[in-house]
Amino acid sequence: MNKKIGFILALVVISLMMCSTVSAGLFDFMGGSDSSNDDNTFVVGFDAEFPPYGYKDDSGNYTGFDLDLAKEVCERNNWTFKAQPIDWDAKDVELDSGSIDCIWNGFTMDGREDNYTWSNPYFDNKQIIVVKSNSGINTPADLKGKIVETQKDSSALAALQGDNKTLADTFGTLTEVADYNTAFMDLESGACDAIAMDIGVAEYDIKNKNATSDYQILKESITSEKYGIGFKQGNTDLKDKVQSTLDDMFKDGTVAKIAQKYGISEDALIQP
Repeated sequence: MNKKIGFILALVVISLMMCSTVSAGLFDFMGGSDSSNDDNTFVVGFDAEFPPYGYKDDSGNYTGFDLDLAKEVCERNNWTFKAQPIDWDAKDVELDSGSIDCIWNGFTMDGREDNYTWSNPYFDNKQIIVVKSNSGINTPADLKGKIVETQKDSSALAALQGDNKTLADTFGTLTEVADYNTAFMDLESGACDAIAMDIGVAEYDIKNKNATSDYQILKESITSEKYGIGFKQGNTDLKDKVQSTLDDMFKDGTVAKIAQKYGISEDALIQP
């Protein structure tokens, strides 16, 4: 009788152990377990179609000025870097849910000051005018009667329809185009006289065309906005760690070196 009871108890124990193992395996498969790297993974949310800040290169890899900065921050903190492309319209949902740790992608602070826990501004995103070098256009006043193009829904368009509407009213026409590639083709062909755009995008596009002598960026900007890293409200611990590392990268010249890689001038960088 005792042997039978012992045998039955042994079967029960084995069955419980098997159930536990299967349950754990199922839990892991469904993503329920935490990996040892979870706490050290820094997930950056970004728009994958916004060069030079974040985009997919010809090899299909995600790259960009902001992503390179974030990757260097991770290397210095022994974190695992993860670039997470997101639907830009759903960025707040992604951040609030914890699926990303921050938004780092040419992210404008102006008008959003109270919506996020922000890093210090690190980039002065001026809205500028690009013309052909031989155009004879040297100041915004020279745009009177000229055809100026800008990308739809852009910061440059918002500036020219808002605080700088007086300037825009002097243009012959202000035309919205789908993208800046189209605008540059129109500038090259003579279909337009100037492009209003972000300085970082302008410098990157001109560098990639290997035609720096063919284009001129007017010294006088239309307006300016500051870029920062947006964290979930209250996440000051992570923000402080990233900020401290980024400050060190400014001091040792790493930020300037990465900017140079993408054709971005040091004048656009905001030193801590």
